[in-house]
Amino acid sequence: MTSENQPKAGHRETPVSTEFRDFMASGWAADDRPPTPRAEAADPAARRREALSQRFPGERLVIPGGGLKVRSNDTDYTFRPHTAFAHLSGLASQAEPDSVLVLHPGIEGGHEAVLYVRPPAPRDTEEFYTDSRYGEFWVGYRPTLADLESELGLSARHIDTLEDDLAKDEAAARLRVVRSADAKVAELVDATRTQAGTSLTAEQQEEADGELAHALSAMRLVKDAWEVGEMRKAIAATHKGFEAIISTLPEAVSKGRGERWVEGVFGLYARHEGNGVGYESICASGDHANTIHWIKNTGEVREGDLILVDAGIEIDSLFTADITRTLPVSGRFTNIQRKIYDAVHAAQQAGMEAVKPGNKFSDIHAAANKVIAEYLHAWGLLPEGVTLEQTLDPEHGGWHRRWMVHGTSHHLGMDVHDCQLLLRKDYMDGELKPGMVLTVEPGLYFKADDLLAPEEYRGIGVRIEDDVLVTEDGYENLSAAMPRSSHDVEAWIARVSGSAESR
Repeated sequence: MTSENQPKAGHRETPVSTEFRDFMASGWAADDRPPTPRAEAADPAARRREALSQRFPGERLVIPGGGLKVRSNDTDYTFRPHTAFAHLSGLASQAEPDSVLVLHPGIEGGHEAVLYVRPPAPRDTEEFYTDSRYGEFWVGYRPTLADLESELGLSARHIDTLEDDLAKDEAAARLRVVRSADAKVAELVDATRTQAGTSLTAEQQEEADGELAHALSAMRLVKDAWEVGEMRKAIAATHKGFEAIISTLPEAVSKGRGERWVEGVFGLYARHEGNGVGYESICASGDHANTIHWIKNTGEVREGDLILVDAGIEIDSLFTADITRTLPVSGRFTNIQRKIYDAVHAAQQAGMEAVKPGNKFSDIHAAANKVIAEYLHAWGLLPEGVTLEQTLDPEHGGWHRRWMVHGTSHHLGMDVHDCQLLLRKDYMDGELKPGMVLTVEPGLYFKADDLLAPEEYRGIGVRIEDDVLVTEDGYENLSAAMPRSSHDVEAWIARVSGSAESR
């Protein structure tokens, strides 16, 4: 027997008799649940769709939510919708896989928003109990079209009507799609444009789709009041997660595999307080802190070491925090640890003070980077004869960057590194405006095998990161409730540890 003729493995034994099917189709209570109330996110999402409508008049805009991704064999990763879809639909952690939001151009201008989804199968159908991806017997309650319309204030239709609806009227030749969200939907849009006789070349179609992706990314740069409120919730939840870590540091030391213990404790709070972690948590003890994106979290946590924790909770609306604290495991910094920590704290404060309307995004890094260079120069770590001015020369300098190779800031929101599709002129060279939320996160990293660093510095890595809102006259540190200075961090650990011991 050839491989293509081999039967598929089927290890789930569902009865197939007529008697069983008839029995499964009977005896279910009527669905008398009240209509789903309008979601808090519905009105902000409607305002965003209106802004997008004005940006692309007369064009049909296709924003897929994305589909399930196979983790192994017949199991899938937990579904998270594409950020642009969540931002424009109002559906976030509760979004259904394979959904597509379409903005159809209206006859008299504007757009009609239609959400295309796979509604739940009736309980007298086999799909209800045999489909492990969509059947409610397997995955639980799924919203009806009426539920979605009530919740979001837009029209909802069966996903099977999407192909015909994309091809209707002359707008079929004026389609744009978020290509990265769902490859199958992108292929459908390409075929629809071709059949409609679009005048655009393949390259021009790709450029048109790129313009849509750029516009959707730019829409998230400035947060409205509701979005800022969601950011506050994510940061408050993350604060709780960090305090849980502090309270269990002794267990992380004693139990072994301490980095995983810390990761697990934070993950527990992330799931309980929100949707989950906003990104893979970095729980880096000792020399692991000098690996910028250490997400293996396989190391020990030892007394006397520092542990760098870079983590954020993504709440149910998909807004996430992104905060880093470097904590002395024993509760007190050594003299050399404090020396390095205080330098990073000074650099972070300089970066924060550069956050104000009218400044460029790049000014944040420039301010923090200058302080880092000043400390390293004063400590004698730069090559002999290299001046502060020389190392700060962007074209021919940079010696100090050996110990801080990353940037100091990024935009933050529904993605931990948000608005990443913007052009450099709109991001790095963009002007700071009230409502933007961004991080400020300088660091110093002295790897254990760095022979150009003093021996007593080696193995020490420090990063401090906070989430900052640009205001009308400067900035607000949204994560200010989490102590930052070395002395305040020590007092924080003492307070939280004491509270944990008294429980």
